Amino acid sequence: MAVIETHELTKRFGSVLAVDRLSLEIEAGAVTAFLGPNGAGKTTTLRMLLGLVQPTGGTATIWGKPYRNLSDPLHRVGAVLEGSGAHPGRTARSHLLIQAMAARVSPSRVDEVLEQTGIAEAGNRLAGGFSLGMRQRLGLATALLPEPDLLILDEPANGLDPEGVRWLRDLLRDLAGQGRTVLVSSHILAEVAQSADRAVILDHGRLVTQASLEELTAAQCQVVRIRTPRADDLQAALTADGAQVVADGHDRITVSGSSPERVATLAAERSIPIFESTTGAMRLEDVFLRLTSAPEAQQESR
Repeated sequence: MAVIETHELTKRFGSVLAVDRLSLEIEAGAVTAFLGPNGAGKTTTLRMLLGLVQPTGGTATIWGKPYRNLSDPLHRVGAVLEGSGAHPGRTARSHLLIQAMAARVSPSRVDEVLEQTGIAEAGNRLAGGFSLGMRQRLGLATALLPEPDLLILDEPANGLDPEGVRWLRDLLRDLAGQGRTVLVSSHILAEVAQSADRAVILDHGRLVTQASLEELTAAQCQVVRIRTPRADDLQAALTADGAQVVADGHDRITVSGSSPERVATLAAERSIPIFESTTGAMRLEDVFLRLTSAPEAQQESR
């Protein structure tokens, strides 16, 4: 049985359809990346899963039950949705000690998670003076206190420096290696590609795809990456020719569904200079942009 399941999960905020009949499954013992553009419905879905937002329709369950019906949910599910939630006038250590008491966890775990999250030296500092990255680490320490089987993390890399992002990647892989399940939303796609086993992609509140990273990239064709001062003109020509084109800055485009030779021919016919051209396999970023920018996907989500 899947650890997390949603069936036709829907949420409206007035006239805004934030999540639209979302059905998905999250497998046990894996790191699953929860991806989508801003406003795709990721955070709303996570909040419904944790019982913080009431669905308009459908169901969201963890081990076959709504979160509120889980026995001892604090020991089974750890979540970080918006930083640590620590009172700014408390030290990191006192915050964790209070959380340990609430979760009936041995106080000895406090030192363990402070060390595990790399903030042991800041344990006696007030949380109100923490940077965003430090607050993220304190939030993770809080979630890890009861050693939960499932971690739900919303943009945990926000505010982390490059060393912190690498530490987070190693932590997630280590947790999955212990048999724990991690569902993590992120916009740092290059980092997700190094830490996740599977991906769920949303757009406009609807499921675009869910698959292993290998399946996602293997199912896509090769891409041609072009740098040209007339990127808009070349994009228009390629699109009219049936290719899928995604802009990557003002002078770069990524092309799929066409060959390097065809790209060069169309550019030459229009006297469009090409400063750089490379061909290779699709990266996760390419797959993400292709899936979430596809006209058919946008039409289906309306």
